[in-house]
Amino acid sequence: MTFTLEFEGDLVREWTLKGEDSDSDDENRPGATFEERTDYVPALFVDGPLEALEDVGDALASDPKVCETTFEDRYPSLHAHHADDTSRMLRVGLERVDEVRTLAAEIRGVYGREHHAPGTLRLFDVDLTPGFRYCLDEGVDLAPSRPLRTLEIGIDDRALAAGDFSSLEIDGESVTGDPADVLWSLGRRLERRNPDVLVVSHGDLVPTVERAAADAGLEGVHLGRLPGWTKLAGESTYASYGQVGHSPARYRVPGRAIVDRSNSFLWHQSGLAGLEYLVQRSRKPLQEAAWASIGSVLTAIQIREARAWDVPAPLNKWEPEAFKEVSTLHAADRGGFTFAPEVGLHEDVHELDFASLYPRIICRHNVSPETVGCDGACRDVRPTLGTGREDEEVPDLEYDVCGTDGFLPAVLRPLLDRRAACKRRLRDGPGEDEAARLRAESGAIKWVLVSCFGYQGYRNAKFGRIECHEAINAHAREIALRAKERLEDAGWRIVHGIVDSLWVTPRVDEPDPLEDVIAEISRDVGIDIEHDGRYEWVCFVPLRGSSGGDHERGSESESGSGTTIGAGAGALTKYVGKRTTGEFKVRGLECRQRHTPAFVADCQREFLEVLDETRDPAAVCDHLARRLGDLRRGAVDRDDLVIAKRVSRRLEAYSQETHVVGALRRYERHDVPRRPGQAVEYVVVDDSATRTEERVRLAFENADTRRERAVADSTGEERYGYDVDYYVTLLIRAAESVTGALGWDRSRIRRALEDERTVSLSVFSR
Repeated sequence: MTFTLEFEGDLVREWTLKGEDSDSDDENRPGATFEERTDYVPALFVDGPLEALEDVGDALASDPKVCETTFEDRYPSLHAHHADDTSRMLRVGLERVDEVRTLAAEIRGVYGREHHAPGTLRLFDVDLTPGFRYCLDEGVDLAPSRPLRTLEIGIDDRALAAGDFSSLEIDGESVTGDPADVLWSLGRRLERRNPDVLVVSHGDLVPTVERAAADAGLEGVHLGRLPGWTKLAGESTYASYGQVGHSPARYRVPGRAIVDRSNSFLWHQSGLAGLEYLVQRSRKPLQEAAWASIGSVLTAIQIREARAWDVPAPLNKWEPEAFKEVSTLHAADRGGFTFAPEVGLHEDVHELDFASLYPRIICRHNVSPETVGCDGACRDVRPTLGTGREDEEVPDLEYDVCGTDGFLPAVLRPLLDRRAACKRRLRDGPGEDEAARLRAESGAIKWVLVSCFGYQGYRNAKFGRIECHEAINAHAREIALRAKERLEDAGWRIVHGIVDSLWVTPRVDEPDPLEDVIAEISRDVGIDIEHDGRYEWVCFVPLRGSSGGDHERGSESESGSGTTIGAGAGALTKYVGKRTTGEFKVRGLECRQRHTPAFVADCQREFLEVLDETRDPAAVCDHLARRLGDLRRGAVDRDDLVIAKRVSRRLEAYSQETHVVGALRRYERHDVPRRPGQAVEYVVVDDSATRTEERVRLAFENADTRRERAVADSTGEERYGYDVDYYVTLLIRAAESVTGALGWDRSRIRRALEDERTVSLSVFSR
């Protein structure tokens, strides 16, 4: 079974796993072998008028990059497939896979713009990664034939930047000593373990280890199964949904897949088992799936399905938004329905979730780019085509949806079925290992399903269409309103609802049994509602400042890191509740935000427990006073006060002297590069310092000085390695998020802290 692929010129190296999962040290222990082939012919397609294609074919005949040109029938779009309208396309085979994009640029620039009107030639199957293209072309299934063996290698940022290998983390074990000895130990571990997957803390570890080993004369130490390494792509910065991201450089070593923890969302969300499932569904090699975005994985699954429909992947999206009347545009240009939450604490609350609402709307109502607005035209061309469903109309819009089975449902239905099967099996109580695998698969699928809706509105989605996005939203709004009406008729009150989730509480003394109402709504709308949990209480937290909170020092917010969303008291995204099973569910509060210091997050969780026990904001303030005392006494470890924020631009592009700027300057001092999209980690040590870089210390500097020498300022107050006032502000804000639903904002909290009153002894029992 092919496991990973490498491309060198016109050579393809296929690595195949061998052996069983065993720790034996004989020659048959688990490993991998490879075969090389030079007969693989990658290809792109060109569509356009036949005369223009013949001209392009004649011109390419003498191009040294091209090895063959032929004409084949393909569908240029999903709409063409829907109408059974094939097109004669020019298939251009190339000598080397890395020349596909080069030739595509020449076709567009030379043969397209110079000899034909714009838009005459359209290109397909151009921007596919080499491994993904090969798997599609050759029908290769990269699902592993045995359990994969992994080895995790980690190093801190400062040591990596300096090339210092005196300390490495290898499978969670710290290996320290002379750098040559540490690298030799790594080589021995690689030899004994013979891993299939290397999980590294940062991709740049690959060339740095290889160079350091060579410099140390360790000729036998290589990260791959063969000597050498290859740089696949350099680092880059990108923007997505208003956030700046950083894509680190990517590398390859022979015979092993590399997972870069700093560049793999899916690894953190679903682990190896989730990645393996997506490899099976998408045909992307494991290493590509690991660094790919969710949208890229979804696109790969779509491209694979489109191949089965004889529809190649377009290089550019050609279909514009359809013309609409103003009334239709007004009705269509809306999102999902939201029921404004009732601020405050509510008891006996039930959370209801529509299971995979948007993907199931797509499948149930056959929403797809080629079916929306079809008006049955496909039957004029293919009158014998079986449909299995009736045509229907999108609620409140003028869109008709054809009953012929659509492309998007064909893509999503296997994912929905597999996730449902995972959940059913988990309810049966499988063994620990199987349960972990099922949860990983379900989690990976969840993220792909989450993206399938938004991707329809993405301007560059290869198989997206804005009318699909609008149709899905229209169905979701209709479903939410029908559910609301039935629940209220049954004696239930909705205290909050957002798109696919509803929070309800009894409106009368004896409402209709909730399970019966849920079952009725599920049958009515055709999508199952899951009873996600029952809560002893739920607090919907007001927007910060909506109750008159004063402006506080310390409210600096780096791009995208603030918690305030929306406007007005009804624009809420924060809530906390305690399930009847005992655990808390928290959304939007500081303890759920990645930039919040660990000390502040832990204190907020403590405040929630106090609120649960007492329902009394004053009791929360008692515990807040104790934690403030810990801060002021210097009893808090500086490691627990680290703040992590994402860098949104280069250092020289900042116009204000923020903490992030100070941190960037300190990183620069240590020769540790930080690019836009990466995070900086720092502690605020003196927010009043004149020089910005003196206001903060980096997280790794804590190891150099765990606690700075106490110094006295003009008031005689002692400082213990951090700015007390700054963290006092953060802690009070965290308390406000807990007490705000009960009417206590920061002003009220500060007055309570200033009152001289007796503190309950229960404060000191925690």
